[in-house]
Amino acid sequence: MRAVIQRVHSASVRIEGRKHSEIGPGLLVLLGVERDDTAQDAAALAKKASELRIFEDDEGRMNRSVLDTGGELLAVSQFTLLGDCRKGRRPSFARAARPEAAVALYGQFVEAVRSLGVPVSTGVFQSMMDVELVNNGPATILLDSRKQF
Repeated sequence: MRAVIQRVHSASVRIEGRKHSEIGPGLLVLLGVERDDTAQDAAALAKKASELRIFEDDEGRMNRSVLDTGGELLAVSQFTLLGDCRKGRRPSFARAARPEAAVALYGQFVEAVRSLGVPVSTGVFQSMMDVELVNNGPATILLDSRKQF
């Protein structure tokens, strides 16, 4: 499971021109589910994202998590995070999970974050979405449940 985590002042999802969800200060998480991912990957990534200390403390150091700040999280499924561009010019998505498995693990990630006490909004799985954000920093972190980076 891979995630691009962005610290945001705000973020929202629009579907067919209508606002579906939005958050204030917190994290935008773009989430890609891999073929062999499990519920343990979803839980571990949810815990890591929720406890990731990328918000500034009173001294200006990245020392606080979204839990510490009382922020929100917007989770958006994005299988293209698993695109492999090492060969040729067209990405291969062979490592991405099948939609049936991916939607379940995406849901498990969302529920795991909620269970930690972070308010969560979502996109709509397999929908064309317009994602808007105001990146704070900018601060962007890449996470991989298999710790490949």
